[in-house]
Amino acid sequence: MKYKRIFTIVLDSLGIGAMPDSPEYGDIGVDTLGHISQSVPELNIPNLQKLGLANLHPLVQVNPAENPMGYYAKLCERSCGKDTMTGHWEMMGLHITEPFQTFTDTGFPPELIAELEKRTGRKIIGNKSASGTEILEELAEEEIATGHLIVYTSAESVLQMCGNEETMGLDNLYHYCEIARELTMRPEWKVGRVIARPYTGKKKGDFKRTSNRHDYALKPYGRTVLNVLKDHGYDVLSIGKIVDIFAEEGITNAQKSKSSVHGMEQTIATADTDFTGLCFVNLVDFDALWGHRRNPDGYAREIEAFDRKLGELMPKLKADDLLILTADHGNDPTYTGTDHTREKVPFLAWSPSMQGSGELEEQDTFAVIGATIAENFGVPMPENTIGHSLLNRLL
Repeated sequence: MKYKRIFTIVLDSLGIGAMPDSPEYGDIGVDTLGHISQSVPELNIPNLQKLGLANLHPLVQVNPAENPMGYYAKLCERSCGKDTMTGHWEMMGLHITEPFQTFTDTGFPPELIAELEKRTGRKIIGNKSASGTEILEELAEEEIATGHLIVYTSAESVLQMCGNEETMGLDNLYHYCEIARELTMRPEWKVGRVIARPYTGKKKGDFKRTSNRHDYALKPYGRTVLNVLKDHGYDVLSIGKIVDIFAEEGITNAQKSKSSVHGMEQTIATADTDFTGLCFVNLVDFDALWGHRRNPDGYAREIEAFDRKLGELMPKLKADDLLILTADHGNDPTYTGTDHTREKVPFLAWSPSMQGSGELEEQDTFAVIGATIAENFGVPMPENTIGHSLLNRLL
């Protein structure tokens, strides 16, 4: 074992440029990080700069580091898709050959809606692709007044349900989502995730989504590196929505986060604890608050907030700790629509014990992350997984 603890932090949607096949996904010239940098007057990220982010991808405001602290590379996605589950599952060894089903253009079929109404006892309203905040402004007053149930989707493979915490109650909302998860296991309706979206407020302008969100994800179709780590007695600590993305598979302890800054605070606190294994973190606000809402300035400020917390985390890491920063897909806030974008993602790796640094060649799969973690802890990659380790390159 080279490293006792590995911290893998996913900056959700921080892509670094188009894949060769991006046009097949409707994504022409996309570049989440690059276009953010071109869109804002300032980008103050001294810690990411030290790790080599501006060496990996040119940035308008940030010079490449003369002596970067870490190793860095671009990772290509081998799987089909550009969603959260595909990206994370590939990181841990799974190769997704069929994208999850989406209902972006048409909403959910009448047969599914009818079955949901029958099983929940509530009339379904919405049933279209929408922003979560916008659909509350449009329909939440009706839901509160009538007891109807807001159902909507997005560009991802997801069915989302809104419920007012005071008038509907969390337990009822969660129960309805469990019904929806059961129904959407059928092949013709199968979605990657069902998400409970609770909110508070009584009238337009006052509605706020709360941190009691809950995801009901499909279980990974095969065993991942997380399962093998857990089976061999290592800690697999989840922060943020990792536990939901993997449907609790392979997780030994989970913490939910109220925001990306909160997720970093949890990670910093975890660095003060003694564990042996993986701390796997997802920071969702980059994607949910700024990418989907096409707000490059908000996205830039979120990166800066992350960088400040990164500056608190790094001094806490020990010689036998490894830090890996990456992303799961792109979400170019300057692009048309509201969908994720098919992009390469960054791989930044650093440990206080590293003697070398610099750029590694572009990798053909996100699964190098899981394979590197598996080799470090001396566990086998599960059957039918992909990925090759970079451990011997991180010197």
